Parts: sequence; C-alpha cells; structure tokens
Amino acid sequence: MAGHTDNAIIINAPMELVWETTNDVASWPQLFSEYAAADILERSGNTVTFRLTMHPDDEGKVWSWVSQRTADPAKREVRAHRIETGPFEYMKIYWEYREVAEGVQMRWVQDFHMKPQAPADDDGMTAYLNHNTAIQMNRIKGLVEEAAGAADGAAASGAAVAAAGASPQAAE
Repeated sequence: MAGHTDNAIIINAPMELVWETTNDVASWPQLFSEYAAADILERSGNTVTFRLTMHPDDEGKVWSWVSQRTADPAKREVRAHRIETGPFEYMKIYWEYREVAEGVQMRWVQDFHMKPQAPADDDGMTAYLNHNTAIQMNRIKGLVEEAAGAADGAAASGAAVAAAGASPQAAE
C-alpha cells in the first residue's frame, strides 16, 4: 500500500507573485510555519537541492531531510522528491499552478510509502499530511494575498501621485 494526498487552494494574487513566492525555497521558514530552516545545497538550472529542518515536534524530535525539486516555469509545475527519505521509503511531490477566475489554483500532490519502523503508517501519514497541508496552504494564501494587496496599494499610491502631477518618488 502507498499513501497519496491531493490538495488545492485558490490564491487571489497574480501568477508571477504566487509562483515566485512559493518557489523561493530559501524563504520557506517564513512561508511555512513548520520549517525552522531551509538550506540550499546546490542549484543547477531550474533544479534546487536543499535541506529542510522542521521545528521540534511534541516530543522534542527535530526532523530534517534533503530534497530536490525541479521547476518548470513554462508549464507552471514543480516535481520534487526526497533524497534523504527519513521515515519514508519514498516521497514524491508534484506542485501545479493554474490561473482561474479568482486568481491562481495551487495544487500539491504527494505520493509516498512509509518505512515499517516509521512512527506512522501510510494511512496515518495521509491523514497528517491532509490536515497539515490545509494549515500550510491557508497560511501561504494569507501571506501571498497580503503581499499582493501591498503591491496593489503601492501601485495605486504611485498612480494617484502621478495623476496629481508629481513623481511617485517625491511622495516618499
């Protein structure tokens, strides 16, 4: 048996902002509440190899692993897998971004299998990931939409100043 999750959320923001923000792995500790650190180990074209370290769990254990992800900006897709698998036999992740009327639909699909000695089986990890993914996606939605609103506000402010006959820099 294997585990599988498929979750999506609509983010009311421009595609480029959603794409750039969520694919900036170095900033993931600010974007995701679960990560304490994201260390970039190697970059090669659209592929990044990195170590993620989580905040300590309820028992004080700190989980850390190395993953590799390859972005396809033209298709707005990302494929990733764990190199250091930890409690997983394997973990494969697919991110998909699609423009919709309300903004951008960001979808994460995870396929995995837990090792026999792992602290959870496939069903338990599926339940955990589905629960936690909703939390993380909602956090990301809030942060990206806030950034989009700030960008819109700055653009509107600049336009208002320009319409009044002054340069936007003069207002700063």
